[in-house]
Amino acid sequence: MKPFLPREKMSKREKRALDTTKRTTWEGINPITRTTENKRTYNRKKSPRWYNDDSTGIFVYA
Repeated sequence: MKPFLPREKMSKREKRALDTTKRTTWEGINPITRTTENKRTYNRKKSPRWYNDDSTGIFVYA
């Protein structure tokens, strides 16, 4: 068992070895912050309403 040494008293090589053992990877997590789109703004890319219509409107039979 190694005796406890404060980080300030460690050598540069020991500090570097300690840092590499504590360092982790993102492992499939994308670190980019995601934001939700503003519902009030106009979006050209959004499909028009008639495209998503389920045909339950008023019908005229002739």
